[in-house]
Amino acid sequence: VQLQASGGGLVQAGGSLRLSCAASGRTFSSYAMGWFRQAPGKEREFVAAISWSGGSTYYADSVKGRFTVSRDNAKNTVYLQMNSLKPEDTAVYYCAADTLPATMWRSWRGMDYWGKGTQVTVSS
Repeated sequence: VQLQASGGGLVQAGGSLRLSCAASGRTFSSYAMGWFRQAPGKEREFVAAISWSGGSTYYADSVKGRFTVSRDNAKNTVYLQMNSLKPEDTAVYYCAADTLPATMWRSWRGMDYWGKGTQVTVSS
C-alpha cells in the first residue's frame, strides 16, 4: 500500500483543516487506517484510527471531540477533519495503514505502511 497525505497548512487557532490520505496498491479496504503526528523534539504520537469498514473509530484523548476520522473506500481515501485547532496541534501529520484493528492502535511502532507527512501549523 502506498499512501500520500495532503491538506496541511497554516491556520489560526480555532480554525479548521481537513487532511486527506490517498492509498494505492493492495486492497485498501482490508486495512485499518489512521493518523499519527510528530511535533519537533517529540515522539510520534497516535491521533486517530478507523476500521476497514469505517464502522469503528478511535481517538487520542487530546483530539477527541475536535477531530473526526473517516474513509471512502470507493476513493481509497481516508480523511482527518480537524476543528477547533490549537497551537499544540502543530506537527507533521502522517497517515498509516495496518491490519491491527483500529481500536488497538496506540504506538507508531510496527505500523505496516506510512505516507509522507504533511505539515500542520496552528498559530496563536
